[in-house]
Amino acid sequence: MDQAESLRKIVVNASFQPDVLRAERHAKTVAVISGKGGVGKSNFVLNFALNLTRTHGDNVLLIDCDIGMGNIDLLLGQPYEKKSIVDLLKRRDKIENVIKNGPLSLHYLSGGISLSEVVTVDEEEFRFFLNELERMVEKYDVIFFDMGAGISNESLKFLLAVDEIIVITTPEPTSIMDAYSAIKLVHQFNKEKNIKLVVNRYQKKREVEETYEKIKNTSERFLQKAIELLGCLPEDDHVKKAVMEQIPFILRYPNAPVSKAINSATNIFLNGTMKKRSFIDSLRSLFLK
Repeated sequence: MDQAESLRKIVVNASFQPDVLRAERHAKTVAVISGKGGVGKSNFVLNFALNLTRTHGDNVLLIDCDIGMGNIDLLLGQPYEKKSIVDLLKRRDKIENVIKNGPLSLHYLSGGISLSEVVTVDEEEFRFFLNELERMVEKYDVIFFDMGAGISNESLKFLLAVDEIIVITTPEPTSIMDAYSAIKLVHQFNKEKNIKLVVNRYQKKREVEETYEKIKNTSERFLQKAIELLGCLPEDDHVKKAVMEQIPFILRYPNAPVSKAINSATNIFLNGTMKKRSFIDSLRSLFLK
């Protein structure tokens, strides 16, 4: 409760007001979060983004926001010595020089590995980041933000600015509790935020039903909030094999059960309709006073 109260004051003081769409082309912005680590969040968002480009030809940008501890490079088998978001923030490199080309024309911005130092971002650096990102919002169809586990002051502002939030959970009780806590925290600041749920690593189909019902019923009862099930991914040995081979499973094993599940979730995602907001203006109003 103390954490929620402090975060609430930050958002209220920022005087957040949703802005109307300015650009003719405005990317749909989606944050992918989990209440805890180790639930397969990064693996999901990478394969999900790739499937959008593979099956529907969408122009997609994936941004790894876990600065200094990113793993998108690792999942793609790419070397860490290439540029990352740290170069954009600290060295004022143009975003075009930092964005990497992934498979199937997917573009991504690496979080990088910088465990030898704590990466902090001051206001001037963040202004530069927003100016660079603004051009990307007008270039892409969808921008995914792979957020770090948990919710901080900074990540909460991102969550309030994006068009949609995808919460990843597993059937484990602790994961369910943490997923609901994340939903509850976001709901406290924006009751209209579009939130979808993905149940990952289920063994039996009834685990999906039980997990979704727990979160759905609790959200409806205590938050008066409807939560949509975006998809469910089974426990599949092909995932581990793909990680070891450093090739996304949607590419390495396109006919595997988990790949078919990603495809189903992609179709639900594309069939959803929503009014997109000016993401950059929303971020400016939240971060910069």
